[in-house]
Amino acid sequence: MANVYDYAHDLEKGLRESDEYQGLKQAYHAVMNDESARRMFDDFRETQLDLQQKQMQGQQITEEEVEKAQKMVELVQQHPAISKLMEQEQRVNTLINDISQIITKPLEELYRE
Repeated sequence: MANVYDYAHDLEKGLRESDEYQGLKQAYHAVMNDESARRMFDDFRETQLDLQQKQMQGQQITEEEVEKAQKMVELVQQHPAISKLMEQEQRVNTLINDISQIITKPLEELYRE
């Protein structure tokens, strides 16, 4: 019987070689190599992380912070390189969610019995 960790490493290799990941990698490098896009993307990510951290700590998020985040989302979605990056991130997330459903199927079946 094969070691399940060997399968996991094969899966990692497959993910790295997938069209979805390769597209994400290209889109990421396009943003990182464009100074204005990189700055805008970094600001966007920092704002997202700050809001997530506040939520996890149970802190109240102000209306002003929500408005700022919404404006930032609108702004980054208008930038072609960042928009492409976000689209590619979604494709990879979909792939990972699909894989997660596949690998948790034995547990779902067991608990449905």
